[in-house]
Amino acid sequence: MGQGMGRENVMAVTGGASGIGLAAASKWVECGGSVVLLDFDLAAAQRASRDLGPAARALFIDVADAQSVAQAFEDIASREQRIDALVNSAGIARPAPSADMTEEEFGSVMNIHVHGTFRVSQAARKLLSASGQGSIVNLASVAALAGMPGRANYTAAKSAIAGLTRTLAVEWASESIRVNAVGPGYVRTPFTDVLIEQGKLRTEGIEARTPLGRFAKPEEIANVIHFLATNDSSYVTGHLLMADGGLTVQGDWY
Repeated sequence: MGQGMGRENVMAVTGGASGIGLAAASKWVECGGSVVLLDFDLAAAQRASRDLGPAARALFIDVADAQSVAQAFEDIASREQRIDALVNSAGIARPAPSADMTEEEFGSVMNIHVHGTFRVSQAARKLLSASGQGSIVNLASVAALAGMPGRANYTAAKSAIAGLTRTLAVEWASESIRVNAVGPGYVRTPFTDVLIEQGKLRTEGIEARTPLGRFAKPEEIANVIHFLATNDSSYVTGHLLMADGGLTVQGDWY
């Protein structure tokens, strides 16, 4: 399903209206597939789908709501009648010191990232299995492997996604579904741009600690997602592939 896929090959992407999700969708369409952009911001998803052309369509989803998730995948089952790849890219960040973080701030991030990934994966399972070559790619992060001050909710969520990925990979292998995760470093997306503008993210320190010395472009992460989503990685499952410019292996402490 790499270079030889056609429009009948369908990818569903949560958080598909912008950032990494949209970049992954664009790569899929570029390589000949069709895509369903699933997003809470339906207007933004519709604009993105128009830019991608007739191979894309937009659909509302609230990954924090089980009924919304079920309705979205019932719609896909009715219209596309298949899913070959699922990208769980929906997410938020609500940084706060752990001593001051409210239960709502912690729980909302966990609900969208972890519960959302689980809800969506469950809803897509039968269609992915029917494909005979289904692939789920979850978005983890460098936060899954590091203790990031002020981000207890986010680091807990991304660590949980890595664990969920491993368990689903083992359970669903017999159903012809591979499940992997990508661990991006810092990527220049509209999401991170807002944090930078708010003073909640300082680019200088991140660039200095990253061996490649820069943020990633969304397209660079999309290329990794595409590899895991297609048969180019047909014997890879349960894996967390770090795409972080070397950030998590930086050992220059001297």
